[in-house]
Amino acid sequence: MWAAIAIALFLIPSYIGYEPRVTPEVVSKKLAALAMLSVASVTFALWRVIRSWFATIRLTKKWLLRSERMDLPGIDIPTFRITHAFPIIAIVGTFRPRLFIAHEVLLSLNEEELAAAIAHECGHLAARDNLKRTLLGICRDTLVLVPFGRAVDRAWAECAEGAADEFAAQQSRATALNLASALVTIAKMVPAGARADVPLGAYLVGAEAQGVKGRIKRLIEISSHGVERRTNSALVRLLPMISLSGFLVMAGMIASNTKVLIGVHSILERAVNLLC
Repeated sequence: MWAAIAIALFLIPSYIGYEPRVTPEVVSKKLAALAMLSVASVTFALWRVIRSWFATIRLTKKWLLRSERMDLPGIDIPTFRITHAFPIIAIVGTFRPRLFIAHEVLLSLNEEELAAAIAHECGHLAARDNLKRTLLGICRDTLVLVPFGRAVDRAWAECAEGAADEFAAQQSRATALNLASALVTIAKMVPAGARADVPLGAYLVGAEAQGVKGRIKRLIEISSHGVERRTNSALVRLLPMISLSGFLVMAGMIASNTKVLIGVHSILERAVNLLC
């Protein structure tokens, strides 16, 4: 995102304003190769996102055909009971999220465990994790030459799950224990070699169960010592947007400075010369 802002505010205006319309410069093979690689990276990223989006739509429609609408306390999005080989509790969809819960999960969890699991999913909703997952995928696929894309995905997923666990645990220490109990129950239900088959979804327990032990340990610690309660005031929710708006205004003022744009254009010229 910051790269896109920098390009929009600095690189494009400096190029349009100070690049000569007629120039003897010749596009070198290295520069052409870099441009082609950049175009290929962006195209690949868009293709991956579109493919994942359509796959999610197809599977969601398939799930809806064999699911049953239900109402549960503590959740205000459409909720469905589904028969599935994987013990699913998942919010699927970015802009029109739906909660799917496997029938076996409903039978296996008691009322308190189910409420804690739903509170966890509400944490994903509040954080807009499905949208963040999509944006992360775009950034990862754009950098096709970077070898640690999957590691970044796993690290982000672990942080997102931990944050959703803490969101649920803020209700009470008992909720933390109930969520830990739900994790144990659901992890035991995961069939060997099975995987949840929706690309864009936020799961209570995903295909990889490696991080579940750490989450359970953390929830037990929270049940013993408590967790710092996060304020949910309107000001706190708006603070990121206010900060971003202030940054954009400041960046816009700097970008409108002629000396700054000339300096940026000079840096661009030097970078191009290195590739010629």
